[in-house]
Amino acid sequence: MGNTNPIYDEPPSISVVVPVYNSEATLVELTSRLVDVLSSLGAQFEIILVNDCSRDSSWEVIHGLAQINSRIIGLNLMHNYGQHNAILAGIQKAQYDITMTLDDDLQHPPEEIPLLLAKMAEGYDVVYGRPVQRQHKVWRNLGSRVLKSALKIVLGAEMGKNSSAFRAFRSILKRGFENFKDAQLSIDVLLSWSAARVTSVPVRHEERKKGRSGYTIRKLMILTLNMITGYSSLPLRITSGLGILASLLGIGMFIHVVIQRLTQPRSVPGFAFVAAEIALFAGLQLFAIGVIGEYIARMHFRTMGKPPYAIREEVKYPSVSDMTKGGPEKRAPVHGQEKSPTGQKE
Repeated sequence: MGNTNPIYDEPPSISVVVPVYNSEATLVELTSRLVDVLSSLGAQFEIILVNDCSRDSSWEVIHGLAQINSRIIGLNLMHNYGQHNAILAGIQKAQYDITMTLDDDLQHPPEEIPLLLAKMAEGYDVVYGRPVQRQHKVWRNLGSRVLKSALKIVLGAEMGKNSSAFRAFRSILKRGFENFKDAQLSIDVLLSWSAARVTSVPVRHEERKKGRSGYTIRKLMILTLNMITGYSSLPLRITSGLGILASLLGIGMFIHVVIQRLTQPRSVPGFAFVAAEIALFAGLQLFAIGVIGEYIARMHFRTMGKPPYAIREEVKYPSVSDMTKGGPEKRAPVHGQEKSPTGQKE
């Protein structure tokens, strides 16, 4: 299934971005398989491993891999920003025609990469690798379904249905979000700003052999909430609808009390009825304030200019032909902007 070779006039150059978090046990096998697959395509390529402040020895492993293969680049982030932020750091570093992203846990088989490239050769801007059957635990599948529903709301039914962390897209698309600075982001939303032709291909999804997922059900729910409030006005519309319903309910209650008072002069509305009415409207008001507060908070943080990531260190060893020029290139960019050893921005 993974041996299909894409047909191009010339093999496209490829940048593979892998967000890394506590994956010291899988990185060697992952990069070995990536190098084998990409080398077989006969194209220029680079593998960008972005360490999202792992707690294990992932950065040391990345450093060693970069020393062995000059086509491997390591980025070490200042602290844990999240998967999408780490991917964005790699995307903005990528220099080749096509950028690919996949997870670090080997659940996305590198051998399926040619399938995505073959589909891109048909003229698509973005191609997702859609798992034939997800090999996750029940709770993770449930969280993924909820997140998919949020993506359908934000991106539209078609792109939301196709979305996956295993994706290939034309690097030129990043021009549409090269100045993006929000700390809360979704790569799929950013791609949707530029992409017009999006599709997916079925791929294998393998079981996790080592380690455990960095996503908990709580993190997935937070990501879903951030997606909906960050890129959709749906919560505001729901709040407006609830406000209208509450108003109609209040009018109905008022009419009921007036009619009861006119037809039964001795009847006095009970305290429980009034208390329930007050509690209902107070709850709806607090809900509306909370939703509006989410949007205001996002605007506040955006005006603060909080960066989506900051790179502590970048490592890239020269090829054999460049060995006479010295050791590895090491850089310490600040707030997502890389600086050369001379201090000048690239």
